[in-house]
Amino acid sequence: MSAYLMRRMLMGLLTLWLITFVVFGLIRNMPGTPLQLEAENLDQKIDPADIERMKKNYGLDLPWHKAYVVWLGNVLRLDLGRSFSQRQPVLKLIGERVGPTLLISLSSLVLTYLLSIPLGLYCSAKSGKPSERAVGTLLYMLYSLPAFVAALLLLMLLSYRMDWFPLRGMKSDNYNQLGDWQQFKDVVWHAVLPIVCATYGSLAYYTRFVRANLQEVVRQDYIRTARAKGAGPLRVLVLHAFRNTLIPLVTLIGLTMPYLISGSIILEQVFDWPGMGRMYFESISTRDYPLIMGLTLLFSVVALLGQLVADVLYAVVDPRVTYA
Repeated sequence: MSAYLMRRMLMGLLTLWLITFVVFGLIRNMPGTPLQLEAENLDQKIDPADIERMKKNYGLDLPWHKAYVVWLGNVLRLDLGRSFSQRQPVLKLIGERVGPTLLISLSSLVLTYLLSIPLGLYCSAKSGKPSERAVGTLLYMLYSLPAFVAALLLLMLLSYRMDWFPLRGMKSDNYNQLGDWQQFKDVVWHAVLPIVCATYGSLAYYTRFVRANLQEVVRQDYIRTARAKGAGPLRVLVLHAFRNTLIPLVTLIGLTMPYLISGSIILEQVFDWPGMGRMYFESISTRDYPLIMGLTLLFSVVALLGQLVADVLYAVVDPRVTYA
C-alpha cells in the first residue's frame, strides 16, 4: 500500500503541475487584463508611465511562462500572492470563503446520505409496488429539475411572497447586534434554502444509485442462500445485501470531496451566498490572476486527494482489492 500511495502522490504532483501550468497560460492569454478592466471601471485614461509601473507591480511585465515560474516559486514558499481586485492576500480571502461553502456542502452531503440510504432500502424492498413507483417518479422529477430553477422558484414563493426565509445573503443587516444564539439561528435560517437546493438533486441520484445496486445484489446466490436459511427480508436486505452496496457507495464519498470545497457558482450567485464558487466567478470576471490560480490550485489538490481517498476506501470496504 505504501508503494502505491507513493506512486499516486508522484502522479498527483505531476498532474497538479500540468493543471496549473495550462490554466496559468490560459488566463494570461484571456482577452482583457486587470489594468484594462480597472481603467474601464474608472472611466478615465491612465498615464502610460503609470501603466508600466502597475504592470511591474502586478508582475504583468513578464512573459506568461516566466511569470508562472515566479508564481510557482512563491507557492512553494506557501505564498499565493495578493488579489489584484481586493488588495488582500489570497490565502486570507480563501479562508474567509471556505466556511460558508462548507456550511452548505457538508450539510447537503450529510442530509443526502441520511435520507438516500433509507429511501434506497425502501424502494428496493417495495420494488414494483405503487408506493415505490410513486417515490421513484418523485425522485426522477427532482433529479430532472435544475437546482437554479428550484432556487428561483423557492425565492419567489417562500422569500418574496410569503416572507418565510431571507431573500439573499448569509446574515441579516442587524447580525452584529444579535447574541451568539441569535447569530447562529440567523445564519442557519439564511442557509435553509441553499441547502435544500443543493441537496434534492443529489438525494434523487444517490437514492436511485442505492436502489440500483441493491437490485443487482439481491439476485446473487448468497442472498438466496441466506433466505433459504430462514433469514427475514429485513435482515437479508440490510445485513447481507446492503453491506455489498457500500463498496461503490463509499467510493463516492472521495469523489464528492471537490464539490465540498468548490461549491456551486450558480446557487451562490442566486442566493448571494459568499462562497468559493461565487468568488471564483468574480475572480475570472475581474481577471484577478493570483486569486484564480489560488482557487485553481486548491480545487485541484482537493480533487486529486478525493480520488486517492476513493481508491483507499475501496480497498478498505472490499478486502479482495489490494494495491501492490
